[in-house]
Amino acid sequence: MEAEKDVYMKIIHYIGIALLLLAAFQSCKKDETQARLHPADAVKAATLSLDKSSLILSKATANDTVLRLSLVQPDFGYQAAVTNVIQFGRKGDNFKTVKEVVLPNGRSAMGFTGYELNSYLLSLGVPTGEASDFDVRLKSSISSKIAAVFSALSGLKASPYASTSYLYVPGAYQGWDPVTAESLVSPTSNGIYTGIIAYPEANSEFKLTTERNWANSYGQTAPGKIAYNSGDNIKAPRAGNLEIEVNTTANTITFKDHSWGVIGSATPKGWDADTDMKYDNANQLWKLTVTLVAGEIKFRKNHDWGTNFGGANGTLVAGGDNIAVAKAGIYDIVFDLNANTYTLTKK
Repeated sequence: MEAEKDVYMKIIHYIGIALLLLAAFQSCKKDETQARLHPADAVKAATLSLDKSSLILSKATANDTVLRLSLVQPDFGYQAAVTNVIQFGRKGDNFKTVKEVVLPNGRSAMGFTGYELNSYLLSLGVPTGEASDFDVRLKSSISSKIAAVFSALSGLKASPYASTSYLYVPGAYQGWDPVTAESLVSPTSNGIYTGIIAYPEANSEFKLTTERNWANSYGQTAPGKIAYNSGDNIKAPRAGNLEIEVNTTANTITFKDHSWGVIGSATPKGWDADTDMKYDNANQLWKLTVTLVAGEIKFRKNHDWGTNFGGANGTLVAGGDNIAVAKAGIYDIVFDLNANTYTLTKK
């Protein structure tokens, strides 16, 4: 029994030594791996090349590939998944304002159409119809805990053109169909899009698409923040007509109340409450089909008398006289603040 006990104790002793050696070996391996993460001489930034250094953009070449870039992938000193982002900035601005475009994983070349490049450059706030100088570089990263590396700058001189661009807003309010979704408009393609959407309830979900399909979209990553081809469904903060502003350069989204309605003795709710109109973003018109009785109406903003319009003979007048409705019936009403006109068309 005593001999068996001695053998047992020796086994325990040797097992303990083996475990200590294994732990020390793993610690050394860990230290070695950590030491390899950061040496500056082991990290090589990507190299970026553009096939042109100057170009004039136009609507005639909007669908053509007008600029191609190629790159040699960065080397962080070990195998890792790399995220590459093209950055456009105004020359000398040090990328304080920047337009970023993510390259698909593993791609070493990419082309931009005239429409895409024009939109990117206009988002930096440059004038149209004249040449501006831009800096272009590649930002490469593998982790939020490890500093990104940047390629050398490439210069680009380009003359963007004035254009209108759109974002589309498919969501629960209209059946999640990009083909029939309302749109947000950027009159100068400067990356700032606005529009007014009628949401039937608070927290109604939607996304933003760059075309009338689901190929590319923006989702929400935090309140007021959006991301390209990432994030969750965006939620309307409350029901009703909301003016949306999206900034695709800053990746932000904001909401504010913006509604127009008809009120008066001829309307279903009388002088007590508004019957809200719906905004046609594409044509910038407020529209409503409603049953009226003989009487009077006015138009007012955000259910308040602070801003209201009356008028006569199709012409709007701020704070003007009540508009007469001579006969009862179903009417198509169009309210046009750009032309300062209204129409009441009996069906």
